[in-house]
Amino acid sequence: MNKLNNQTIFSYQKAPIIIAEISGNHNGSKKKFLNLIKQACLNGADLIKIQTYEPKDITLNKNYGKFVIKKGLWKDKNLWSLYKKACTPFSWHQEAFKIAKQYKKNLFSSPFSLRGVDLLESLGCKIYKIASFEITDHKLINYIASKNKPIIISTGMATFSEIKKAIKLIEKYHSKIIILHCVSSYPTKIEDTNINRIDFLKKKFPKYLIGVSDHTNDIHSSIAATTKGIVAIEKHFKLNDNIKTTDSAFSITSKKLRDLKSITYSIFKSTKNLKSKSEEISKNLRRSIFANQNIKKNEKITKKNIETYRPYIGICASKFFSILGKKASKNLKKGDPIFARDLL
Repeated sequence: MNKLNNQTIFSYQKAPIIIAEISGNHNGSKKKFLNLIKQACLNGADLIKIQTYEPKDITLNKNYGKFVIKKGLWKDKNLWSLYKKACTPFSWHQEAFKIAKQYKKNLFSSPFSLRGVDLLESLGCKIYKIASFEITDHKLINYIASKNKPIIISTGMATFSEIKKAIKLIEKYHSKIIILHCVSSYPTKIEDTNINRIDFLKKKFPKYLIGVSDHTNDIHSSIAATTKGIVAIEKHFKLNDNIKTTDSAFSITSKKLRDLKSITYSIFKSTKNLKSKSEEISKNLRRSIFANQNIKKNEKITKKNIETYRPYIGICASKFFSILGKKASKNLKKGDPIFARDLL
């Protein structure tokens, strides 16, 4: 269980926290970026997440070999140009935190450099996220962990050994860790979501809470993951279906964000291992044992002088055969419920 501002935020005892990831859906527009944060706050997000980097924090300005993406959604783009288009300039961050605060939401980020961490520290960031691609960047992880803030860590592409090493590094400073199952494929096909891996993570890391980072273009796999018992769902968020951005193919709109919040809450309620209060009321309509005729004191209880009726007042109907042959401890009138104290 992890707490933020003295409130329990991440817990298996409540519905999963919905995290709206803004990422590159602003398309380079500060106005759109700030509106995305506002709309996420208004449409069901519990936490808002951004990414803190500029191109120089991630790559070099080169245009050959592995610096050029060969396949997938960003085919033929070089890393520098992709990150230049998708990045959130450092100069936008202060207003981002301010808007989230206005809506009484916590905004946090994935930093991709030490200077990014320093910026977020200066703005009072309360949670950090380690992106899947950075799970092997031990220098960055060590620096983030040294700030002693809760850390959410995505595990896309990562082996068990890689996850274990990253967590061990964080544990040198603290154990406020949440692990997200993630598939680093954009967008992720529904058949590749591998939701059962949540069970593996729970088994291997029982000390830590488990959530999911979902890169599909819908909410179905997030809903399926809720039935596994998770504490958080991260989804990329966009303003509408007409917008085309670096992340729009695996992002959801306001309506789906609201649906995700509502449906996962309902699923959580239906899967809680608790007694139903409504069923407790209905138990009163079960049958109990009544005198079917007048029964005198010391008279034996037989199949003829008792019967089972609703509601449940006296001895449960399941005791019908076990009380046969017992004697009445007092006179009982026809229609009286029979209690344990009425029998010898």
